[in-house]
Amino acid sequence: MCIERLFDRYVNFYTDFAFKKLFGTEINSDLLISFLNALLQGKETIKSVTYLNAEHLGTQEYDRRAVFDVYCKNDKGEMFIVEMQKGEQQFFKDRSIYYSSFAIREQAPKGVWNYELKGVYTIGILNFCFSDEKDNNDYYHEIKLLDTKTKNLFYDKLTFIYLEMPKFTKTENELVTLFDKWMYAIRHLGTLMERPKALQEKVFARLFEVAEIAKFNPKERFEYEDSLKAYRDWFSVMETAEIRGMQKGLQKGLEEGLQKGMEEGMHKGMEEGILKGKKESLSNTIKHMQSKGLSLENIAELIGEDINDIKEFFEQ
Repeated sequence: MCIERLFDRYVNFYTDFAFKKLFGTEINSDLLISFLNALLQGKETIKSVTYLNAEHLGTQEYDRRAVFDVYCKNDKGEMFIVEMQKGEQQFFKDRSIYYSSFAIREQAPKGVWNYELKGVYTIGILNFCFSDEKDNNDYYHEIKLLDTKTKNLFYDKLTFIYLEMPKFTKTENELVTLFDKWMYAIRHLGTLMERPKALQEKVFARLFEVAEIAKFNPKERFEYEDSLKAYRDWFSVMETAEIRGMQKGLQKGLEEGLQKGMEEGMHKGMEEGILKGKKESLSNTIKHMQSKGLSLENIAELIGEDINDIKEFFEQ
């Protein structure tokens, strides 16, 4: 994650204020358009976007509410939900599916309708890695509906794109595409003191101008500081929870290990005690039978033991 220094020049992208200022306002829509075009890598060409109401209620009064970070449609009427997620949630993927349902059903007009839909894109910029993708180094995930047998695309109007930002490790010298540059800018914006030489496109001049904290008015500065505090508090809570979880796991492991050790020790001790008792009992029995004049061969036959085991027993 980005770690803010005492005096930052540019905003931390992962704060709610920065994300909405850079991607969620009409005045900066050119930044969002450039990012989306770079993200889609020629599959779509977006010329303009219209911002839609980010707060949505279900069809019934008691339905759940959904609040999107950025919700817009392009000049073709395709819908885009863009979310910035600071940390992994247990049902994050479920939430993505749930959110996409609003963009689908809101397309239904009143009256007669033939069910034709415009495309829906749900995009997640994630400041974490999926727990089930930790061994996969790919940071770009595009999910569509496929036929599981043929692997053919079943439906091309519903797309989920997730960007695992911690996995993007390219250096400035390795940036080639516009998408690379956007990924680098998003991940490192809050720690940079000047615009990198590799990011000389006009759109990045605009990005760094809008993201410069010194140019904020007092209201914006207050809102950003408040958002930054919330981000830092969240980061601290998550870090503390992770440390406590590790400590709890370690303590539990030690306790279970100690308990297991005690149980194994007791079990081993009992086995050794029983074996010792058996040996002493057998020894007394053999000695008693010998005192009656029986040979070792006769004794072995009577007690059902191998003669060699009896001899070995006396040699110990």
